[in-house]
Amino acid sequence: MSKPFPSAILGGIVVAAAGWIAIGAGWIEAESNPPGGLAATSRLTEPASGDGGDSRTVAGIYDATRRGVVNVTARVERSEPSPFGDLFGERQGGTSSGSGFAIDDEGRILTNAHVVEGATNIEVKLGEGRQVKAELVGTDVSSDLALLRAKRSDLRLTPIPLGDSQKVEVGDPVVAIGNPFGLDNTVTAGIVSALQRRIQAPNGFSIADVIQTDASINPGNSGGPLIDGSGRVIGINSQIATPGEGSVGIGFAVPSSTAKKVIKDLEGDGKVERAYLGITGATITDDLAEAFNLAAERGVLVQSVVDGGPADDAGVRAGRTQVSVDGADLVLGGDIIVEVAGRKITSMEQVVDAVDKRAPGDKVDIIVLRRGDRRKLEAELENRPQNIDRNRESSSQDPESPFGN
Repeated sequence: MSKPFPSAILGGIVVAAAGWIAIGAGWIEAESNPPGGLAATSRLTEPASGDGGDSRTVAGIYDATRRGVVNVTARVERSEPSPFGDLFGERQGGTSSGSGFAIDDEGRILTNAHVVEGATNIEVKLGEGRQVKAELVGTDVSSDLALLRAKRSDLRLTPIPLGDSQKVEVGDPVVAIGNPFGLDNTVTAGIVSALQRRIQAPNGFSIADVIQTDASINPGNSGGPLIDGSGRVIGINSQIATPGEGSVGIGFAVPSSTAKKVIKDLEGDGKVERAYLGITGATITDDLAEAFNLAAERGVLVQSVVDGGPADDAGVRAGRTQVSVDGADLVLGGDIIVEVAGRKITSMEQVVDAVDKRAPGDKVDIIVLRRGDRRKLEAELENRPQNIDRNRESSSQDPESPFGN
């Protein structure tokens, strides 16, 4: 089996390095300001996601939203360790701790799926309130989100409205509230340092359009809100980057636009169905095309095809010749995908996006180049499996989507 591109468990809340994190080298693609760059009394400039609301100070946002943030404690039972646990003390002695926040007046609370993974008992509490039981409405491991419900009479929660993450801009000020290391109602401030990042979900698939921030996030912040200058949630804090040990001021939040879709599905039947193609692929670059005399200068070189999956049934073929490129393994000789569902393909990320926009049962046309010949294949998408089959993982030239879709 070929070796995947570098990735790592990156902290108590976190997983997953994408290619733009150099493990141990301490550099990232986008610059960010040092954590805590905004004073508690400074006035935040209202971001584009504010929808006309007034800008506030960090202290003002904290005062208005802190009663909507809860500490989540879950008793867990598992025979195997979770990739999100046991580092930096987030999971200890059969319990998992994190954060969450109220989304309405009915006691519904949003948190991370990895916080309540395998939970047999879930309790939530306000920073100054008592601890009460909560039921699990549903989880979506592919987005690392979970929906809980506590009895409305048990907790007097102040809901925090969900903003529009699609209007967020790099440089927008943000506030994170949570329970790092069990320290209730801790607030930190920073900016949106990058957009459209891609991180790895607990089941190995990728989460798209993630917000990167330099607001200080630590183990225990998982599931807490990332709030904009008008007091709206634009992301759910999920992971941190740690090239060494501890936080280095690079955090990642699942966007509120994703959360809105997931909440709707979880309210229905407690789960989210996603389309699945069943391949891994490598984005073709100029250097790659020239070095191996590929049949196309742009497209996706198929690395592996899941046996019996939609792509396999459609006739998509992977290569068998393994080579090493800059220390990472690559498989040559497979089909080159140049078009999916009528869209020209220049990266593996575009394949993932094309599949994500469709539903299980949809049929999509796939144009591939095979030994220079152009072929049209049709794949019927299936339900995405709960987890990636680790025995079928393959390296990808595109480190932002190492496991394809």
